[in-house]
Amino acid sequence: MRSRLFLLGIVFSAVTASAGIVENVRYFLAQNNFAAAESQLDSYRSQRGVDGEYLDAYSWLGRAALDQGQYDQAAAFAKQTKTLALEELKKRPLDAEPHLPLALGAALEVQSQVLAARGQRTQAIALLQSAMRTYGSTSIHDRIQKNLNLLSFQGKIAPALKQDEFLGAALPPAAQLKGSPVLLFFWAHWCADCKAEAPIIAQLRSEYAPKGLKVIGPTRYYGYTAQIERASPSDELRYIDAVRHRFYSGLLDMPVPINKANFEIYGASTTPTLVLLDKTGKVAWYHPGAVPYGELRGEIEKVAAR
Repeated sequence: MRSRLFLLGIVFSAVTASAGIVENVRYFLAQNNFAAAESQLDSYRSQRGVDGEYLDAYSWLGRAALDQGQYDQAAAFAKQTKTLALEELKKRPLDAEPHLPLALGAALEVQSQVLAARGQRTQAIALLQSAMRTYGSTSIHDRIQKNLNLLSFQGKIAPALKQDEFLGAALPPAAQLKGSPVLLFFWAHWCADCKAEAPIIAQLRSEYAPKGLKVIGPTRYYGYTAQIERASPSDELRYIDAVRHRFYSGLLDMPVPINKANFEIYGASTTPTLVLLDKTGKVAWYHPGAVPYGELRGEIEKVAAR
């Protein structure tokens, strides 16, 4: 037994040595080992100081504490992440590298969700609105919008979708959708969770077709494909269509409007993002992330039964 544990220790040491600080911290937090995660961060900081990668890793402490309902800890970690991120922003723009925007976006997300969990929804919305005024032209726009939508989207008339290009069927006019529940399924060609969600949505569409359920699957260009690092729109469109035929075979007739603006206004920084509209065109349910069959069916049933 001792030799087996020794060998496991060697394997783990080799993995952590080759992995980045973000991966190491997330590994320990997945085991609820905050002490080990913070030890990794302390070691990194002593060697390299505070940089974007350190802050990205540190921000996961706040996310993990929030997931466990440890609101005081989550707020403290988020505050420290934001404070250090603002210091970094004195030296360079937010989007100069990929880690700093992830860290700041996470800090704002945790701060707003802690406020909302404590019943301070108005303050949470005000915090995000202030962040949008400051960072609305940066890469964290969609993430801020996502969190605003989580707090204030339900009950509002759904924004109209834009369609410069599309795959599948053409996007029906909004008036044609009135009287039917509508599920918006925001997906990305690189998204494994989206591919796993597609059969669930196809099954539910079939089950609820008699009650008028419509499904629309907005997507967008990302500027690359699995084969091309910098893809032209025409190359990426062909790739999206190939992915659609391979992984979304049960939804090939689904309208797929292609427009970045749809993702911005719906805050679809997470894929998939699922948005359920009621028969009057209002947002009934907004959910960033994958959803199991039973939960999604329950939400559709509520809207279809009204």
